[in-house]
Amino acid sequence: MTRTSTMRVLVFVLVVGSWTLGVGVAGATVVLPADFATVVTESTVAVHGTVVQVASGLTGPRRTIESIVTVSVITPLKGTPGATVSFRVPNGQVGRYRRVMVGAPEFEAGDEVVVFLQGRAPAMPSLFGLSQGVYRVVRDGSSRALVTPPLMARGLAAERVVRGDPVRTPMPVDQFAREVRSVLERVR
Repeated sequence: MTRTSTMRVLVFVLVVGSWTLGVGVAGATVVLPADFATVVTESTVAVHGTVVQVASGLTGPRRTIESIVTVSVITPLKGTPGATVSFRVPNGQVGRYRRVMVGAPEFEAGDEVVVFLQGRAPAMPSLFGLSQGVYRVVRDGSSRALVTPPLMARGLAAERVVRGDPVRTPMPVDQFAREVRSVLERVR
């Protein structure tokens, strides 16, 4: 091997080696769409309530930002929650640093929501399927209705999300609660 080809090989090895060392560990979150029955049956607690507090902080050895959301329970739909429930969401802001995770919903005090939570004590619960476990309540005059998440699977086949899909029309809160109870009765 000539001196020039040896140098080329050495430079190539150094470039590839330094590039390999410089690449960090890549992470990804994959959330598969779940049908409504799966969300209801596989969650441990479901409540209709009002967000009373959102507190962001650094957690874990990697010091990532998470928010702890506390909801004042209006109506328990599944499980035996207390007067409030708290759960963690992988996003938030601490000082000038902000963590935004695609698919993780954001909350503000005063939001009225129905949440489906998973996880058992002593761990802090989390939302079922990130945004799949949150239904926002909207007010239209004197009535309140739920808006379904944009991605809610209805079967096993591939589906398209269509703007204005009639399946996603707002549903009164009491009708939604009946739907949850109906699913729970079918699985007993």
